[in-house]
Amino acid sequence: MRDKIAPWASAAVLLAAVVGCQTVQTTQPGVVGVTREQRVSSLIDRGQFNQQSALQYKQVLGGEQKKGALNKDPEQVQRIRTIADRLIPQAEVFRPEAAKWKWEVNVITSKELNAWCMPGGKIAFYTGLIEGLKASDDELAQVMGHEIAHALREHALERASSAATAGLGLSIIGIALGASSGQMDLAGLVYNVTFELPNSREHETEADRVGIELAARAGYDPRAAVTLWQKMGKASEGAPPKWLSTHPASADRQADLKVYGDKVMPLYEQARRGNR
Repeated sequence: MRDKIAPWASAAVLLAAVVGCQTVQTTQPGVVGVTREQRVSSLIDRGQFNQQSALQYKQVLGGEQKKGALNKDPEQVQRIRTIADRLIPQAEVFRPEAAKWKWEVNVITSKELNAWCMPGGKIAFYTGLIEGLKASDDELAQVMGHEIAHALREHALERASSAATAGLGLSIIGIALGASSGQMDLAGLVYNVTFELPNSREHETEADRVGIELAARAGYDPRAAVTLWQKMGKASEGAPPKWLSTHPASADRQADLKVYGDKVMPLYEQARRGNR
């Protein structure tokens, strides 16, 4: 009996060691007060995860370039990059190390109401948001701030940690017991958490709040967050667009944006005075 239990005990110890998570605080709270501590699995090396994300970004851009859909309209590209140039310096308020990130901003021609920011500041904006919504610069800044906030808060790494822990638990036990081993498909994991697995409502709410502060600090009207949501609701016939697929209900979200928009209004007014 003792001999039969020992392998399972060893497996349990290994599982606890490898799948264990560490608690991290990725950002400063800001005026909006996002203070939740996050749990990141030791299964995933942050440096490798970010490198793989950068590689995925290049691959996506390469595919869009082959289709003639990358940075097709110079005026649109300049418009989006100008907004980014104002927003990116504000990221340091929440995460000082973001000043060292190799930021990149590109525009993809597509009718999708979509945008995303990979770890390390790799941003993609879809023309559907620009043309389909007839969005103002203030509204586009809300989208970009939201996406930058996901990267600052490392929501992708957090989701990957949960997915890896859940998916590899049994595999790790099998390895400990002498079964055939395998390596985690980091590329597949990065792709899934970026393009397939939706953010949780908690993640989306945090991104809304951090994003609206980023935009306000950059001199973009926080009230545009509400008008943006109203436009997106009409454009998608009541269903949230892909990039907000698990957001809270429209009424709840607008109420939250109104509350936090009021909180950051002094930052917006200060930024506007400074730009005059």
